[in-house]
Amino acid sequence: MKQISISFLLLLILLHFQVAAVEIYVAKNGVDTNNGNKEQPLATLRAAIRKARELRRLKDPSTKDGIKIFVGAGIYQLHEPIVLRPEDAGTKSSPTEIFATEKVVLSGGVRIAGWKKVNGAVPGLPKKSLGKIWVADLPNDGVSDLPFRQLWVNGTKAIRAKNYNGDAMGRILSWDKKNQTCRIPLQQNTDLSKIAGMEMLIHQWWAIANLRVKSVKVIGNAVELSFMQPESRIQSEHPWPAPWISEKTGNSAFYLSNAIQFLDEPGEWFADLKNHKIYYWPKASENMQKAVVMAPSLENLLKIEGTIDDPVSFVSFQGISFEHATWLRPSREGHVPHQAGMYMLDAYKLATPGTPDKSTLENQAWVGRPSAAVEVNFANHISFENCRFQHLASTGLDFKKGTSENLIRGNLFKDIGGSAILVGIFSDEATEVHLPYNPKDKREISTNDRIENNLITDVTNEDWGAVGIGAGYVKGLKIIHNEISDVSYSGISMGWGWTRTQNAMKNNTISANKIHHYGKHMYDVAGIYTLSAQPESFITENVVDSIYKAPYAHLPDHWFYLYTDEGSSDFTIKNNWTPTEKYLQNANGPGNLWENNGPKVAENIKQNAGLELPYRYLLKEKNTYLNRDINQAEDKTVVFELIFKDDHLPGNQALDEFAKENNLLTSAIYKWSNRLVIYTSSLKVESLQQTLKRLNATEVKLYDDIFYDFNREKNCGEKPVAEWDNVILSANLVEDEKMQKEYLDYHKTQFEKWPEISKGFCNAEFQRLAIFKNGRQLILIISIPKGKNLDDLNPKTTLNNPKVDEWNGIMKKYQEGIVGTKPGEVWVFFKPIE
Repeated sequence: MKQISISFLLLLILLHFQVAAVEIYVAKNGVDTNNGNKEQPLATLRAAIRKARELRRLKDPSTKDGIKIFVGAGIYQLHEPIVLRPEDAGTKSSPTEIFATEKVVLSGGVRIAGWKKVNGAVPGLPKKSLGKIWVADLPNDGVSDLPFRQLWVNGTKAIRAKNYNGDAMGRILSWDKKNQTCRIPLQQNTDLSKIAGMEMLIHQWWAIANLRVKSVKVIGNAVELSFMQPESRIQSEHPWPAPWISEKTGNSAFYLSNAIQFLDEPGEWFADLKNHKIYYWPKASENMQKAVVMAPSLENLLKIEGTIDDPVSFVSFQGISFEHATWLRPSREGHVPHQAGMYMLDAYKLATPGTPDKSTLENQAWVGRPSAAVEVNFANHISFENCRFQHLASTGLDFKKGTSENLIRGNLFKDIGGSAILVGIFSDEATEVHLPYNPKDKREISTNDRIENNLITDVTNEDWGAVGIGAGYVKGLKIIHNEISDVSYSGISMGWGWTRTQNAMKNNTISANKIHHYGKHMYDVAGIYTLSAQPESFITENVVDSIYKAPYAHLPDHWFYLYTDEGSSDFTIKNNWTPTEKYLQNANGPGNLWENNGPKVAENIKQNAGLELPYRYLLKEKNTYLNRDINQAEDKTVVFELIFKDDHLPGNQALDEFAKENNLLTSAIYKWSNRLVIYTSSLKVESLQQTLKRLNATEVKLYDDIFYDFNREKNCGEKPVAEWDNVILSANLVEDEKMQKEYLDYHKTQFEKWPEISKGFCNAEFQRLAIFKNGRQLILIISIPKGKNLDDLNPKTTLNNPKVDEWNGIMKKYQEGIVGTKPGEVWVFFKPIE
């Protein structure tokens, strides 16, 4: 037998396994009546999909190894959405793959050309704008003008003319819920007579609303606005989020838009529907005779529409750009979102609070979902890889219902008005948002979808309350190794329903993501935010950093790195790097485990978060961050004291579980008689004020008034040791207010007038000695080197130091025991729980 070379054998094997998929070509110079081969390409992706469908319908043998559609370079203007139906499904062994051979753009935009400089006056146009405005005819389909809310000039989104320039906004004066009106300040030299099409954007808590103005009435130095229906009623009836009224932090911010009298700075535009014209004030760098000006005409560019029994399967998109999609509901019905961009169809406050799922619930709401450039329903094994989603009015990519085993990887999401990615049902329009969703047919639930290695930047730039990645009722979702930046609200939001009741959500993972420069406009915010019970779910090894200082936040300190909100249950939150432990656990359910989160997380976790190496080329697309300050959380120590009825203290096991669920060390909890003390960080105050209620204490006291603070580094000139033990004591000041003042005055001047006291503390190796006060009760914290004993160290304070004895003698007359102490007993020791 002749010897066969190894290379020849390899060639035979390769030929045997070579995939001989059908190839269909699309090119700008193609014709849809061509046969679709490389020499005779088709003109549209729609025709290519139809050809593929027919091949599958006829069970053509050539489709055995799949169908590949190659789209040649160019911008393909869409006049209607591309739709894939169950008949377009591939199989595991015969997938349909759609590739861009070079840069391919599927655009829902219309180019506006024929720009001319305006000569002479235009009714309503400000005097300062004369001689600077250019005009063109509005695009027209032969019946009516094209409606649109966005305009891009040379790839940059222009500004719809508004009454405040730049990032400036006004503050409302009041909101009248009964009459559904709002009063705003009257701006000098501002004409509000032309209101056709005028809108108001109002900033409220964690969402904005877009309201169409119905009437304007000048009342002294104020303007009273009324609004179109249905948004007028919903805006005035819904309780969360409502217009913010506060003397301390300022009322809700607002601006007015879409009126010719506001067209007063470069980069702004106005569409005059009555006269069929569009006006634009170019920036200095823009030449309108050469500029590419695009207006969006379609709400959906691509729809993948399967059914529950017949889903679309095994279709992939690689390297395609989806651009220039609009969303017109705000222009037709207003936009009043509930949360995460979901707009309210109806909402109101309950006259009598309480629902079967939550006894204190006071609001009801039913929501709809914004349109998306790409929408997917009932589909599996669909993938989008190395695609671009940009210049879009609302959501970029939405896996809405019944999606499973899909992949979103290595894509760019940039310049998007709403959320970049949404996954899963939030609420059906017929279902109240607080009702837990758990369908009988589990195929409705978006399951095992995967979002990884995507760059998301400059999204939510119109609907400020939308999110980078938003997930509703999902199961097995994995959000990993994405980088999210330059968003107006939260980076990742997972969950819906505000309920600890078991529901469709389970086994979800948010891991190794990098989230930064978020909270650009809205607070009650976090890098990662969750809702409701999600058993076996994990938030691990993420990096969250750099939250903007939002200029009009309703509560300027109400921002967080991690935020488990109402009903969040059965999460493991572990090894997440954040600059400080500024987290919120609001009305959480049971079963959460917090472990090793904050600035001490291992450096390799910090370095590995975000895009993995093969996808870091996307980082060149990152948006330029705002020239705005970044929040820095000031971390101070505080003490909580809980007082219980006799013999009603929680057991050590219950306290250990409470600590794990609330980002506490068990060693931070101390016990004496019927009292507990928790020594913790000021960053956890808001969270603990919520969760401590679960322990059913008769009284919860916060000690955040620290009036004396001995610090070893400052007072002894030595660096503290690495690890401490804390000794906690408590006593009362005597009831005499004059004597209380004397006691405080002594401590204010102790370091200067009694330096021997500090010397004694230094000798005793005290690392810190702090005294907190609430009313006349004192909490004393003495920090000593770990493993050492206070009884051994304390005598060193008086060794060869008689001034300390003198000080202690003076202090005795100001102090007495707290309730429950024995006669003559003053300072009581709280012992760590075991």
